[in-house]
Amino acid sequence: MSASAHTTPVPVLSYSPVVLPVPGRPVDLQVRVSTPESGTGLPVILLSHGHGPSNNLSSLNGYAPLANSWAAQGFVVVQPTHLTSRTLSHLVADAPGAPDFWRSRAEDMSHVLDRLDVIERTVPQLAGRIDHTKVALAGHSLGGFTAALLLGAGLNDPDTGNVVHLVEPRIKAGVLLAAPGRGGDVLNGPMAEQWPIIGAVDFSTMTAPTLVVAGDKDDPRHFTDMGPDWHVDPYNLAPGPKSLLTLFGAEHGLGGIAGYDAAETTDENPERVAAVGRLTAAYLRSRLHPGDTAWQAACEALGTDPDPIGRVEAK
Repeated sequence: MSASAHTTPVPVLSYSPVVLPVPGRPVDLQVRVSTPESGTGLPVILLSHGHGPSNNLSSLNGYAPLANSWAAQGFVVVQPTHLTSRTLSHLVADAPGAPDFWRSRAEDMSHVLDRLDVIERTVPQLAGRIDHTKVALAGHSLGGFTAALLLGAGLNDPDTGNVVHLVEPRIKAGVLLAAPGRGGDVLNGPMAEQWPIIGAVDFSTMTAPTLVVAGDKDDPRHFTDMGPDWHVDPYNLAPGPKSLLTLFGAEHGLGGIAGYDAAETTDENPERVAAVGRLTAAYLRSRLHPGDTAWQAACEALGTDPDPIGRVEAK
């Protein structure tokens, strides 16, 4: 990529909230939509937020570094506020599904896809510019858990003991960012009892093409003593086609993808955030447009970089 490509800003439009009433949901579904200023036939990335200690990063107001990067690279980015968001906790604390709302979080994405035409008409200057057949999904942390379910992973429902599948066939590819790993005996940290649902995922049926992004310094000690390898489980335990991007020196914030200058980012690194935006966009572009060589080129560039941000493997 030329130097000018890095320095020439691409205008991005951000519009929020688009309010989508959903029958039975305790509050309306609100989403933010970020789009490039121009272009047609635009693919869509649904972005599922994590949990975290901040009030607003876990909502449609978070993840601006990623949303802006992807929109600047030609994607329409749709960010819902899930019922787990701290911005809603005073409204939904006693609602069915609290506190993890695992089913609702996944269903939010299907509701967005059901209403994509409404979103397109509501957001100024967006009508007629979306390619509804090219939909991808990304999720960070708890959002990675949600994304895994939509990409085909099963979940052992603790209330019924039944395995639930919430796969969304309209989603063609995914990116899991610092996602949780397996359950069982390894889920032995202090938070495991509070969030047992995290360990109920079965990755063996997650068949959709997926890029797993993991930091080699992302230690999930509150859930497990497995170390950073836990976040690689979605790659190791799922069938192909899968790719793994291991980011050198990255912790759970992957450099700060959840927000600009956020206090909980323990590994603040704008270069890493830019790389995550660039590499994930290249992966999704090549998956959504067969024959596109963006991902191959990005991997080759990473492989020849004398000071690489990370490494890629695939199966």
